[in-house]
Amino acid sequence: MQTKLVFEDAASSASPLLTVFALDQNTEKEGDPKIALLSVSAAVQSAAAAVLTSGEFKGGVAETLLLHNPAGLKAARLLIVGLGKAKSLSTAELRKAGGTAVRFAKPRGIREVAIIFPEGQDLAIEAARSAQAIVEGAVIADFDPDTYKSDRKDQSISTLALFAPSGARAAVETGAAEGELIASAQNFARSLVNEPGNKLTPTVLGLRAAEMARTSGLAAEVYSTEKMKELGMGAFLGVAQGSYEPPALIVLTYTPPSAPTADAPVFGLVGKGITFDTGGISIKPADGMEKMKYDMAGAAAMLGAMQAIAALKPPFKVISVICSCENMPSGRSYKPGDILTSASGKTIEINNTDAEGRLVLADGLWYAKQLGATKLVNAATLTGACAVALGLINAGLFTNDEATSTAFTGAAKIAGEGFWALPSSDEYLQLMKSSIADLMNTSNTRWGGASTAAAFLKEFVGETPWIHLDIAGLAWQDADKPWMPKGPSGFAVRSIVEWVRSAQ
Repeated sequence: MQTKLVFEDAASSASPLLTVFALDQNTEKEGDPKIALLSVSAAVQSAAAAVLTSGEFKGGVAETLLLHNPAGLKAARLLIVGLGKAKSLSTAELRKAGGTAVRFAKPRGIREVAIIFPEGQDLAIEAARSAQAIVEGAVIADFDPDTYKSDRKDQSISTLALFAPSGARAAVETGAAEGELIASAQNFARSLVNEPGNKLTPTVLGLRAAEMARTSGLAAEVYSTEKMKELGMGAFLGVAQGSYEPPALIVLTYTPPSAPTADAPVFGLVGKGITFDTGGISIKPADGMEKMKYDMAGAAAMLGAMQAIAALKPPFKVISVICSCENMPSGRSYKPGDILTSASGKTIEINNTDAEGRLVLADGLWYAKQLGATKLVNAATLTGACAVALGLINAGLFTNDEATSTAFTGAAKIAGEGFWALPSSDEYLQLMKSSIADLMNTSNTRWGGASTAAAFLKEFVGETPWIHLDIAGLAWQDADKPWMPKGPSGFAVRSIVEWVRSAQ
């Protein structure tokens, strides 16, 4: 998709699909909507006036109404996209609206989309943020997961034109450019998650990461079994030993153009990269197991974030550690009852081989600290318990440092991704204590599974400020949305990028 900015009246657009956003200004929960079209173009307002007063269009989020041959406009079609209630408007709704326009166009054979930058009301959203959100939504929406269909028809949008006010030119140019970079990075993460386990082995993930690093200007090192043995990564190796596919320890490093100050943070981004998870000896039920190719979504999120960080060039050093392997049942697999020794020296009693993500992350978090990280974040499709607790609306967030958590949640709000803080206090850690080793890898109770997993991970970060993102419920969409197709979401990429770039 080529994005171009046009600083003139949208009435002059000969686009096959001109899109304008609309708000419901009614402040009451009930009652007839009061629709405001977000355009200062008199011609656009006139073209939509009759239908907006008919009651046919309610202005709900991602609601659409199409007008063919709109009077007074050169465009072949005028698409009105709802943003919901004015009092609730944020960049999240703008992002969804941009995506909705693109998803509306694709199946109809429309390859050029124009969007009118929202104006005419006091939106209280900076122009740069608005432009960023709209472009992000459009680029994200252009992704399709049908990579392996033999009769695949390319429905990609060739051109996205954003008609914007000349008075906000600099801000719109900056926001649109950043939105395109970040959304492209999110789509890179989605493309990785979309790959089946027989195509994206840990070795191939390492190759894909190294190639992205080469083109993005990042330093990359990809290790396997011998290096992991040298580092004493017994937890990671324990999971990996059941597969004939060798593991990959992937390290990407971004170094800022100017030397950071002595007290500047060094960010450590750690991702769970289980390219296929059978559950190991504690094997999963067959129903739905095919989706376990997505168990490397945390790693993909970190790789996507690193691609965007390399392009945006924040003034901080960032190190990403990706722990990738398969979790397979075989005669070589680790077993319930085994004792593994992690790189930190802590010993772990295995009582469920399907709780493997926390084992690879334990060694990954330790290693990120050894490489100099002073702020840590890990992302993982770690527990079904988190999805049970929060549904498919929010991901779980756990921390050992409230200031770091506050900064991250602020960044996530800007990025339009939902996280909800959950506890990981010492009471949960007590449930992970073993009588034969330092820790068990699961508790002996079914309750609080997301929190006990987080408490386990917290044991491997010490006093380093740390955030754990349990994205199990958000990394994969089981159904189409008006602004995004079903399949991999690339969730957490935008929030991680915003957290790093907005750090003080």
